[in-house]
Amino acid sequence: MARNTQELELEKYRQLMKPPAVFSDGFNWRTVIGAIFLGFVMMPGAMYLSLMVGNSGSMTSASQWVTIILFAEVARRSLKDLKMQEIYILYYMAGLAMASPFQGLLWNQFFIQSDFVNAMGIAQDVPAWVAPQADTIRAAGRTFFTKAWLAPIAFISLAAIIQYIDNFGLGYFFYRLTSDVEELPFPMAPVAASGITALAETENSKEPWRWRCFSIGGMLGMAYGLIYVALPAVTGSFLPKPVMLIPIPFIDFTPALSQFLPATPMNLTLELGLIITGMVLPFWAVIGGGIGVLATMILNPALYRHGILSNWQPGMDVLDTIYANNIDFYLAFGIGLTVAIALISLGQVLRPLVRRLRASGGVYEMSRQELGEPKKPGAWSRLVTNNVQRGDFSIFIALGIYVFSTSAWIGLSTWLIAGFPWKFFVCYAALYTPLISYASTKLEGIAGQTMTLPYIREASYILSGYHGVQIWFAPVPMPNYGSQAVSFRVLELTGTKVKSVVKTQLITVPIIIIASLVFSNLLWKMAEVPSDAYPFAQKMWDLQAKLSCLTFSSTMEGGSLFFEALKPHWLISGGVFGVGLYVILAALGLPTLVLFGIVRGLCQGMPAGIPLEVIGALVGRFYFRKKFGDIWLKYVLVIGAGYACGMGLVAMVGMSIAILNKMMAPLLF
Repeated sequence: MARNTQELELEKYRQLMKPPAVFSDGFNWRTVIGAIFLGFVMMPGAMYLSLMVGNSGSMTSASQWVTIILFAEVARRSLKDLKMQEIYILYYMAGLAMASPFQGLLWNQFFIQSDFVNAMGIAQDVPAWVAPQADTIRAAGRTFFTKAWLAPIAFISLAAIIQYIDNFGLGYFFYRLTSDVEELPFPMAPVAASGITALAETENSKEPWRWRCFSIGGMLGMAYGLIYVALPAVTGSFLPKPVMLIPIPFIDFTPALSQFLPATPMNLTLELGLIITGMVLPFWAVIGGGIGVLATMILNPALYRHGILSNWQPGMDVLDTIYANNIDFYLAFGIGLTVAIALISLGQVLRPLVRRLRASGGVYEMSRQELGEPKKPGAWSRLVTNNVQRGDFSIFIALGIYVFSTSAWIGLSTWLIAGFPWKFFVCYAALYTPLISYASTKLEGIAGQTMTLPYIREASYILSGYHGVQIWFAPVPMPNYGSQAVSFRVLELTGTKVKSVVKTQLITVPIIIIASLVFSNLLWKMAEVPSDAYPFAQKMWDLQAKLSCLTFSSTMEGGSLFFEALKPHWLISGGVFGVGLYVILAALGLPTLVLFGIVRGLCQGMPAGIPLEVIGALVGRFYFRKKFGDIWLKYVLVIGAGYACGMGLVAMVGMSIAILNKMMAPLLF
């Protein structure tokens, strides 16, 4: 019953969008202009916002939609409409630009100078190709254009180039296998494609509601963005502290409620987009997150009174509370719970696979049998035969790209990290990466969910016997290509030829590398990172550094906080709890998606955004879905895209004013 209910809900996602009959090349001269615009206008804005308000995923989405809407409006005023394929290429290009490879240098300089990192004895062992030592940084001032930063810049540039090449490797192979041969539906791929289709609509469109929904979302985003982002961005450029009518990144209730809810992290993010997110995500997964937060409000005080959460002290804020609780309980319990989730997810993939193997003995026939469609022979021929109209390239080229990129990662890691057993790298590339990537792609294709096996990297580093922290910074070949397969499915749904993406990367990547370095340096020049000028970084980076050090300490000689936190009995308890809850939900016929949400709410992640997501899920399901029917899901997808666009547009204007004011201030005074 639970499985049937879950499949019925996900089936609504599968029918949202189908590929068009004709495929086109989305790359043209407007793409070149778009690359320059993204690199030197949108990228610095997204970098600024990620330091200021965080939530980089939403900021990336906002930047993508802002770029599309601006180019679409310019084209319309030139009496031309952008094709859907051109819009997708702009969307894809914006995603590349927002990755901003050199923004990591800002984190590196903070990490190496952190008092906590130095006190842990980790900063001294950070390799020079990651960041120079703190004394060298302070002597040179806030700039990356010095000799000491040449090695980190070269390393990031080389890694970025290899990564972009790798985009057409194993992820493309698994896309061809799961989409063309097994014909899996990829239920979440239409989310991005729906917004792109909306912007490609014209006045004579058969579905004018798309543009109306996008406009409604855009106005909501602009109105809220004026208060939430633009006001603090502009006022922060000329006042000692920015004016925030809505606290960024969250309101912390932990100290005030510590008497009633000891050792319980309690904070709240007042971001309107979270309500829309709650309407978009699968309902029971969101409800599971809310259940997880409520469970911590009962569990944490009990654990504290029994002396288990012993590191927590009254008066601690939410960040210190999360860190202390991780050491005492939640790191071990969370590992066990996530391992259980990974095994359950793997079982969801392997169970039908084994069943179909017994029934038919063919990969292609098995998938079609599960989907209730007639069998079609020729799985191998379908895999190796390229769809010329779609612009496919050979799967053997894709496999060759994977061999090349993986060999590059292994060679680079072996050269940089002396003393680490290279056989571990080979095992990652030959066994772990293909298996986890196929399983993840399979789960994305069936249920729209990704899958990871947690702490594989950490366990292998510990078991290798290696001592030191340099290995944690190495480019180890352990990617999960499931998300790349989904991106190729989105490419197919928008009718865009694969070669468009290849040409786009050739033009965009050099611009991204140059612009990312220039604007990372500019943001550091404007103000210390982190500082009051960048409130999200000021709040969150210290916690991130502490959690990173907790993991890095596992390969250091002497005592380790990681092994102190890795309590076997709590780890086993987490695994038993996860499997037991899944079995109970399945036996009672309840939605098992609840379990995936509980992991997020229970395992000491930030509870800040979950309350608004739950509100959105409840309002969407019990009001809007009743009012509009099943088409509401299509409506809210496009509204969400419009909201991101409106929020991003206002934010970019505010950020531009702030940067101009910062740059002109020395000239005025």
